[in-house]
Amino acid sequence: MTQDEALAILKTGLNVFLTGEPGSGKTHTINRYVAWLRERGVESAVTASTGIAATHINGMTIHSWSGIGIKREMTDYDIEMIHSREKTAKRIVSAKVLVIEEVSMLDAATLESVDRVLRTLRRRPLMPEQPFGGLQVIFVGDFFQLPPVSTSASRGGPVSKNEQAKFAFESSAWKEANPVVCYLSEQHRQEDGDFLDLLTAMRRGTFGAAHRTRLNSRVGILSKQTIATRLYTHNENVDRINKESLGKIEGATKVFHMTTRGAQRLVESLKAQCLSPETLELKEGASVMFTRNNFDAGYVNGTLGTVTSFTSLGVPVVKTRSGETITAEPAEWAIQDGNKILARITQVPLRLAWAITVHKSQGMSLDAAIIDLSQAFEFGQGYVAISRVRSLSGLFLEGFNERALELHPKVAAADRHFRAYSDAARKKFAALGTSEKTKLENNFLRAIGAKSVAAAGAGNSALRNSRPSRSNSPRSEFPAPAAASGDRLAELREKYPNMGRPWTKDDDTLLAKMFGEKQRNVDIAKHFGRKPGAIRSRLGHLGLVPNFWKPRKK
Repeated sequence: MTQDEALAILKTGLNVFLTGEPGSGKTHTINRYVAWLRERGVESAVTASTGIAATHINGMTIHSWSGIGIKREMTDYDIEMIHSREKTAKRIVSAKVLVIEEVSMLDAATLESVDRVLRTLRRRPLMPEQPFGGLQVIFVGDFFQLPPVSTSASRGGPVSKNEQAKFAFESSAWKEANPVVCYLSEQHRQEDGDFLDLLTAMRRGTFGAAHRTRLNSRVGILSKQTIATRLYTHNENVDRINKESLGKIEGATKVFHMTTRGAQRLVESLKAQCLSPETLELKEGASVMFTRNNFDAGYVNGTLGTVTSFTSLGVPVVKTRSGETITAEPAEWAIQDGNKILARITQVPLRLAWAITVHKSQGMSLDAAIIDLSQAFEFGQGYVAISRVRSLSGLFLEGFNERALELHPKVAAADRHFRAYSDAARKKFAALGTSEKTKLENNFLRAIGAKSVAAAGAGNSALRNSRPSRSNSPRSEFPAPAAASGDRLAELREKYPNMGRPWTKDDDTLLAKMFGEKQRNVDIAKHFGRKPGAIRSRLGHLGLVPNFWKPRKK
């Protein structure tokens, strides 16, 4: 499927899984769609599964946006607490379109928690629940990239087979959202036919002797004159090489300190995930890499070069591998909620580039890379590293183990289905007439309250029929137009006047008294103007219900 074909499907308001090989233009397509909506007065909620990915898009993590934080499973009490945070509740209730980037690293349990929160907060009185609260949800990513991390692994402990995190596409939330698969087939990173064939063979499980020979031809050919970023699977190797390499250069060191503004918690999150360090030390002759995209300035995230000088104001001047000279002016990373900036950090958009980790290289395009995969330990690690470069001539391997060539078997099986579903959707959509496509588009824009939308008749069923017949519960219609956030909260509180409001000490005292008098839960809920589930959660929070918060068996 081409980018234009995928964009046309996105414009109909259907849930979509936008995928494709590295360099196929997934993020570019989403940016086009977000810009198209913005032109019509609609702001999309653009989120990502990890902090690093969020900094690339100037967005928030899905965990922060949805209010779930680090929790993977949500209780009634947790959701009640999210209700009580007015900013989070307003953000969720007023949203129209939700984008989740790097969905491969989001585990099934977390996605289900996000779905549950959105269903609860966005549910309209007397109306049935809808997947993700009726939002158009767009999953973006490639499941052949690094997989989700289990709880134990994230804490540095051993991982049991029973605790292996499940992929997002295995969740009930994904199945009920029933996204149309848009599998992009264009290639904008790799232009080397032999190299592209090698990567395709890794993805499709057809990696044979000829491909292995081709890969082996890139092992041990490194010369002292070769200048390229080194990719390693472990942090200790990266830190050691960068520090040693900078120390070998003579001359004065220039130090650049990051500046910050905004809520401390959000600032710390940005600092931890930004690819540029908090304190950046540079010298003339230092090997560097740009850490974000700025097409107007002539660089992208992953552009390599060498510091050649510093301006009179101390700004580094970089000569890229392609021969361009760029002044690396300080850049800004921000967490935004629509047009509102919640936190920002400012730093020179560079980092030392003699070495980086495979994990942090995800999403980058490199002209050349020296890669050591001899200690690869995770499915997809080798594929992610190798697919960062644009051609076979830019690949220099120090070694690789068998694990480096392995991709997750579940992903390989799912990928075959994704390709088939995408092909079916492409053919079905192509068969629709221009007038019918226009109706689908206008119906969606009218439903989300977009500006300057021509009236159009009904008609969303045609494309929906192109979805796989095994879906659990596809949406039967587009969501109704979303009300303004204040009106929506007022509407929800017509039935439950205190829904989402904080509990006071007097409330807790009266609740305990009524519970002690064995009054009916429904009567207590009516007195407090809250849902019965919220009453049970509060009783559990106060410790009045034995074992209410007893940990679940694993």
